[in-house]
Amino acid sequence: MKNKYENRIKKVFDKISSNSEAFLITNLKNIRYLTGFRGNFAVTLLTPQGCFLFVDFRYVEQAKKEAVAEVVFFKDSWINAVMKFIKDFDIKRLSFEVTCPFETFHKLSSIKIEVVPQYYIVEHLRAVKEQEEIDKIKVAVKIAEEAFLETKHFVREGISEKTIARALENEIKKYSDTLPFPVIVASGANSSMPHWRNSDKTLNYGDFVIIDWGAEYEGYFSDMTRTFIIGNADNKKKEIYEIVNKARQEAIMACKAGMLAKDIDHAARNLIKQSGYEENFGHATGHGVGLDVHEFPKINHQSEEIIEPGMVFTVEPGIYMEGFGGVRIEDMVVVKGNSVEILTTLSRDLEIL
Repeated sequence: MKNKYENRIKKVFDKISSNSEAFLITNLKNIRYLTGFRGNFAVTLLTPQGCFLFVDFRYVEQAKKEAVAEVVFFKDSWINAVMKFIKDFDIKRLSFEVTCPFETFHKLSSIKIEVVPQYYIVEHLRAVKEQEEIDKIKVAVKIAEEAFLETKHFVREGISEKTIARALENEIKKYSDTLPFPVIVASGANSSMPHWRNSDKTLNYGDFVIIDWGAEYEGYFSDMTRTFIIGNADNKKKEIYEIVNKARQEAIMACKAGMLAKDIDHAARNLIKQSGYEENFGHATGHGVGLDVHEFPKINHQSEEIIEPGMVFTVEPGIYMEGFGGVRIEDMVVVKGNSVEILTTLSRDLEIL
């Protein structure tokens, strides 16, 4: 296990070595990725002398048990403790994450060193998953899918969006430490809003019902969506569903190592455009999933990221029509060279419940 974290830190140093002597990490997910520490507060300083994890009284014991790093206890101010290390190690150029708070940047700038912003170095390393990470994501997928199957009977006419969401969340929590995000249940006209957050509206005959949910296992997340129709589906609803499903298939078939992420997006978007619904698909085709439910790679029409083996991401095209409703079908995939493995297993065929 120690070698795993050492290898990750080495990769970070390989990225910054040309312009910095040390790297201050403040993103907790990045700290977990680099050290194994799972607490709710810490900062990490990567230096040639070693990896130092700064924690206060609340997390000292936990850090000593979890972190593959030298634990530094501070009483009052972590920034003062870090600056003392910078002085002791005679660091002249310090990298920091662009996501760190401005207050931190301001304090670092007050001492006589050069501070160098780094743009998502650790996050891009995290985008390519090791097999151990993929295995954990697979468990998170299984938890989410089994939880849904246990509560699927709630998805019927007369039941409210909130009731379905709460039932599914409660089932997920039996096996998942945290929820990646609140379960989304959007029915009828509400289903035209991609991130609707549930209401007291009950499911009605003929409604589209979008359900978007996920689970967590040992820090790694899953994310999936299925769309159903209640009672009966007219021809237009069937047509829209099949277009979205075909767009999902086209995007998945386009997934290969070495291609640009935007070309996966184009595969889905072009089919929807050719079907006459270009203006009704306004979000990205997908996003990476791992320690965060939204991370690199970004699968959108502008993304110049190159797809690599081991990348895990969603494929989730949709069509949304105000006042009518919407459809989204979301799978998770892992890239395996010139092909992908689809991690989600629930049926994508139209189900009328």
